[in-house]
Amino acid sequence: MPKKQEHIQIWDAFVRIFHWSIVLAYVGAWASAEEWPTLHEQLGYFILVLLGLRLVWGLIGTRQARFGEFVRSPRNTLSYLRSLKSGRPQHYLGHNPAGGWMVIAMLICLAGTAASGILIAGGAEAWEDLHEGLAGLSLLLIAMHLAGVLLASLLHRENLVKAMLTGNKMRRNADV
Repeated sequence: MPKKQEHIQIWDAFVRIFHWSIVLAYVGAWASAEEWPTLHEQLGYFILVLLGLRLVWGLIGTRQARFGEFVRSPRNTLSYLRSLKSGRPQHYLGHNPAGGWMVIAMLICLAGTAASGILIAGGAEAWEDLHEGLAGLSLLLIAMHLAGVLLASLLHRENLVKAMLTGNKMRRNADV
């Protein structure tokens, strides 16, 4: 007899607050880059604080928040990406393997963007091209992340945006 589906808390309050705070801070930093340099710089520092807190929480936080829980091997990740073609990839309670690596890529890119911005603010204008390049790469990663969320939501018939707001997902029989 199939197991009854149940809602289970996956993402804790810290992860959800971090997620939406980094979204708002990045949008604000991007929008303020030309017209409001002081706000842009302050948001860059705020992003670094958020990233530092997320790094700590990724090491000591709740199970699903820990990097070791959702960063999968390259082999596992490639297998998951190949399974997308079938339209029936494995369902994961937390991040799927591609999503886990996307989290890492975005965290690194945002850290590089903020760090290069600090160097520019300190007078090292030579870092400006790197800063702008990383900001552009961040936009590309965000677009890929949104596409992945949409694809996973459709394939698994679940609302991942709602899950990141509530922290809850539906447990299924074959979840990893």
